[in-house]
Amino acid sequence: MSKIKVLQVGPLSERFNRELAAEFDVSALWQQAEPLTFLREQGGQFVYMVSSARFGCTAEQLALLPNLRAICSFGVGHDPYPLELLRERGIVLSTTPDVLNDCVADLAMGLIIDSARRLSEADRFLRSGAWADGQSFPLARRVSGKRLGIVGLGRIGEAVARRAAGFAMPLRYHNRRAVEGSPYQHEPDLLALARWADFLVLTCPGGKATHHLIDAEVLEALGPDGFLINVARGSVVDEAALISALQQKVIGGAGLDVFEREPQVPAALRELDNVVLLPHVGSGSVETRQQMADLVLDNLRAFIASGKLLTPL
Repeated sequence: MSKIKVLQVGPLSERFNRELAAEFDVSALWQQAEPLTFLREQGGQFVYMVSSARFGCTAEQLALLPNLRAICSFGVGHDPYPLELLRERGIVLSTTPDVLNDCVADLAMGLIIDSARRLSEADRFLRSGAWADGQSFPLARRVSGKRLGIVGLGRIGEAVARRAAGFAMPLRYHNRRAVEGSPYQHEPDLLALARWADFLVLTCPGGKATHHLIDAEVLEALGPDGFLINVARGSVVDEAALISALQQKVIGGAGLDVFEREPQVPAALRELDNVVLLPHVGSGSVETRQQMADLVLDNLRAFIASGKLLTPL
């Protein structure tokens, strides 16, 4: 019996690529010399696609895939997918929610601690020889007991909130609507939340509704003693406004795992000492990435068997 054909847009882990190829007849789009030409000639044979929040797919690619029915995506981001077009064509999309909540929340707390206590900066200070030369490292900010504002109290936001309890941090959150049954105070005014918070943590979805939600006005409200932590999507923050706020000390600092034009990070950000920069590694643990890969495969198998996804968007 011949294997079912699957179009894979971009590479994932070597282990995942091997497992997918062992079970399915995989066409690796990124390995084609002319991907669009390949789709023009072969696109009609694909009913199933595997991609990721990094690679997504374009409207141009979809136009060359007339029989596509399902996309199984690695990650929770859906920004790189033309969702309206998918809905119009009845193409379903799965993501990998929940399995990465703990790792992303762990990283958010790590960025809070790092940015406030200046850990990365202190590491650079020691390695430079400054401490051995008799210089003193500047004082940092305490984390315990400080006010935490969460923008987007969903699964990941709630995981951050549970961790913050261990640091005795008062907590408020901003959503469009209050979360029913939540023990935390809902703040409908984002500017009011920014003025109140010592740390403003972003765990909201990306997309049009949150594009540049964090702008110069919000950063000014956060103030010179406040820290911005972004483990959501780079598009949520006006990056130019953030760079200016950091340069002018409008805010105290920032911890960023995501950026507007990944993997490109502006030199102006990389030159600053009051920001911690990570290469989008929120889910980057061996255990979590394997769970995510397993869920992509499970979604694909489920749709082939029943026509239904396990974790549809």
